[in-house]
Amino acid sequence: MPGTTLFSIGEALIDMIPSRAGCAFGEVPSFSPRVGGAPANVCGAFARLGGQSALLTQLGQDPFGHKIVQELAGHGVDVSHISFTDQANTALAFVSLEEDGNRTFSFYRKPSADLLYRPDQIRREWFREAFALHFCSVSLVDSPMRYAHLAAIAAAREAGAILSFDPNLRFPLWPDPEQLRQTVLQFLPRSHMVKISDEELAFLTGCQDIQQALPRLFVGNIQLVVYTCGSNGAYAFTRSAQAFAPCTPVKAVDTTGAGDAFIGSFLWQMARDGVDAAALPKLRKTQLEQYLAFSNRYCGASVQQYGALSSYPSLAQMDAQA
Repeated sequence: MPGTTLFSIGEALIDMIPSRAGCAFGEVPSFSPRVGGAPANVCGAFARLGGQSALLTQLGQDPFGHKIVQELAGHGVDVSHISFTDQANTALAFVSLEEDGNRTFSFYRKPSADLLYRPDQIRREWFREAFALHFCSVSLVDSPMRYAHLAAIAAAREAGAILSFDPNLRFPLWPDPEQLRQTVLQFLPRSHMVKISDEELAFLTGCQDIQQALPRLFVGNIQLVVYTCGSNGAYAFTRSAQAFAPCTPVKAVDTTGAGDAFIGSFLWQMARDGVDAAALPKLRKTQLEQYLAFSNRYCGASVQQYGALSSYPSLAQMDAQA
């Protein structure tokens, strides 16, 4: 029987947040280190809301690696499965913010410690209590970490956990955009649910319209498609139901980790309600609308603060805003 813990595998890094928005990298006076990385962020959002989450990754035996572990643990994330290595450093991502809070990244990982995480470091027994395994494409480049993903996916599937995939495209990390697209399309059918943004849809499916794209997304084991459109709201689709929830406009200062906040809070609601892989096709429109509405609010709260993990509100804070 599936458990209650969300596992997430992939990178954890330091986002270097600029002290000034609306200027080029070379014009930024200074940067502040904030813990981030999409899989770590999703674990953080899930834990901040009161869920049990665990991160599977590897960090450098350096001050940044220890900072990540300390902060994740402080937010309630299980860090007992995180490894350290002296063969590479913890990854860094320098962020450039536009005036509207949107951002671009410059990554420092050639390679970083997380990419050296090996499949033999994965233990099948970890997943006995797994509710879901979440992963992204950022760590699926040709590296030991890619094969660690395959080992974790196999173990999670065997345990009956939901497999959740957020492509979370980061083009600078790939030598060729087509290689990125093909990798996402290879991992998509292995998953039970996928979160995709309006900025990613055309690149991955060749379609501008989500309705036209759905047959290309409902492949293999996929039972749920979550489609986010920033300030224009979000959609959810099963093979028999669809739902939409609008967003309340907010003043965004930093959208770093916004998509992670959305999917982390969406998964938390599913875990709270006892949704397992078998229940995904049976999700009702009203239930999906509630999930989307809450995750829109959660994401909206996060973009009003700087950083990713540090911007995520607790459940008590969300209740106070309701």
